[in-house]
Amino acid sequence: MTRPGARQAEALMRRFGLSHEHLVGVRFAINVGLATTIAWSILRALGDTNPSWVIASMVAASDPQPDEARRIFRCRLINVAVGSVAGLLFLLAGGTEDWVLPLALATTVLVSSYVVRIKTMWRQAPITAAIVIGAAAMNGSPTLGIVKGLHRVAEVVFGCLVGVAVSLIMSKVWLIQTSTPKTGTP
Repeated sequence: MTRPGARQAEALMRRFGLSHEHLVGVRFAINVGLATTIAWSILRALGDTNPSWVIASMVAASDPQPDEARRIFRCRLINVAVGSVAGLLFLLAGGTEDWVLPLALATTVLVSSYVVRIKTMWRQAPITAAIVIGAAAMNGSPTLGIVKGLHRVAEVVFGCLVGVAVSLIMSKVWLIQTSTPKTGTP
């Protein structure tokens, strides 16, 4: 059963030489625009005037295909957790000493690569560790650094949640068929 207006939409798309694949980019642009509006509005209501981490995370976790958006979100969340724990442990062990950041990042890469083994977004783990430790180093205080670092991690998670939520909602509102690559059989 086709949706009301589906034939007209198909005819209009054919008239302009568009296919469903052409519309994936349009839907992604709409997803990003909507998600940015939602995230920025919430941040402003909370008094947070720097949307950089939220918006970057939202874009990274957005995808026109909801299954891909969920997969990216899951991978990003796991690697953010690894980086957060590593950053906190290294701050507790060495404070803001010069050796902490390079050793923490190298260790985080090894844990993410060989223990967690989720290649998608695996760079997020050392990035998150750097955020946590960098905040401490910039403030000269491990305690203040932990608070600021965890705030950044919360921004990343929030941005990802908004991106995935908009992707899921848009996939229900605007169905886009994607073609699957053909196998070797005729």
